[in-house]
Amino acid sequence: MNAEVTPCRIDIAQDRLDDLRERLERTIWPAPLPGDDWDTGVPTGWLRELADHWRTGYDWRAAEARLNAYPQFTTVIDGQRVHFLHVRSPEPDAFPLVLTHGWPGSVVEFLDLIGPLTEPAAHGGDRADAFHLVIPSLPGFGFSGPTGDAGWDTNRIALAWAELMRRLGYDRYGAHGGDIGAAVSPQLGRVAPDRVAGVHVNGGPGPMPPLPLPEEELATLSDLERDRVRRIEAFMQEEFGYIAIQSTRPQTLAYGLTDSPVGQLAWLMDKFREWTCPREALPDQIIDRDRLLTNATIYWLTGTAGSAAYVGYAQDSAWGAQQENSGTPTGSIVFAHDVGICRYAETENTITRWVDVDRGGHFAALEEPELLTVDLRAFFRDLRS
Repeated sequence: MNAEVTPCRIDIAQDRLDDLRERLERTIWPAPLPGDDWDTGVPTGWLRELADHWRTGYDWRAAEARLNAYPQFTTVIDGQRVHFLHVRSPEPDAFPLVLTHGWPGSVVEFLDLIGPLTEPAAHGGDRADAFHLVIPSLPGFGFSGPTGDAGWDTNRIALAWAELMRRLGYDRYGAHGGDIGAAVSPQLGRVAPDRVAGVHVNGGPGPMPPLPLPEEELATLSDLERDRVRRIEAFMQEEFGYIAIQSTRPQTLAYGLTDSPVGQLAWLMDKFREWTCPREALPDQIIDRDRLLTNATIYWLTGTAGSAAYVGYAQDSAWGAQQENSGTPTGSIVFAHDVGICRYAETENTITRWVDVDRGGHFAALEEPELLTVDLRAFFRDLRS
């Protein structure tokens, strides 16, 4: 087995960037539907403005330089190229931590965490809370894409992360993730319980409550928990369409998203609007628009709309299958948009810390990086030794 870890830099050819601008300029726009609001999808007026900024104001080279400021590598694990950032803290006793993103995200989700986590003393924290960070792109996503074969479920990804950490020389470490990362990280604790000191997620590690809940069970929930159940039910009724498409026809969807940058942008922005908090705000009022565009540009330049959907949603094995409790200490911070409920999470996880927050959305590292940083430091503080 070739276990070589190879340094890399992102260096997109200029003709690819020129092609992106030309395609944006030649976009054939649909007529807006009545009202041109978010009820029917991404509004044409708003997306036109964002796409125009992508074409004329956004600077990929600046984003590329920001990524290249951190050490990046590739390695092949289980036949799949895996791209990752590996940022070691200057603190000699720093604790290793692997951060896993989700869909529709990428490694750029975590850029604002790198400094505070690796050099806490320089960001108002205690140097004893320092981390060495490993930030991989999920198989099929971004610079880890596309995928060469099927079967990249949470278990296989977790096994790949365990092998990645072994190759980097880390015998004991922590794991954090959101969205897909909130499923992969607990699974890493299950496949490598002797090495994973603790698992931390935002949004809850699952499982979700079995719906519909009997009235007598609903009555035992708190007001906050009942609201989360209601929002899960609303999601299944009003927002499940993207999962239905991505889990059944990812290749058909990929043709449009890989050929049209505006199509790719709209597909991603729909979820950034729905899952940020407050929902009524435009996504670029909550997350820097250039960061949103860097994320979209990575999907575009790597042509991974299909493989990201395939890995995230179109696998044969059930992402929500019943899991064994590994006994690994598990912490969760649940921001206002998200719907994790502790009593159900405890059926599969050893919950040692649960924090409910009255603000913030699904994209914790992008929306509330300071709160997430504080919670990560607090959770792992007693698990380092």
